Amino acid sequence: MPKLEAVCRHIRSKNAGPFWITVDLFFHDRDGFERHAEAAALQPSALAQVFGVREDQVKCYRVPDLGVLKISYPRRDPQGGMIERDLHGGQQYVRLVDLELD
Repeated sequence: MPKLEAVCRHIRSKNAGPFWITVDLFFHDRDGFERHAEAAALQPSALAQVFGVREDQVKCYRVPDLGVLKISYPRRDPQGGMIERDLHGGQQYVRLVDLELD
């Protein structure tokens, strides 16, 4: 089974406002997007476990014309709080790079 990092040319995360994080998965090509964007490991139930949130809080947006899957979920703590460890949300994607896809 391939890992996510092998089927995407870019994986990035960023703030989606002070209360949400968005992860963008840019697949190498349309075929890779169609083959992997619906993988079990990229479903809200699986992603909720990875990010420690409820399944109903994970939003997935598929953009086939761009070969992109956008994943949004709420931050545990608001951006800029006292215990903030990633102010810009730029390191949150790391939890996904080794996901094995079916």
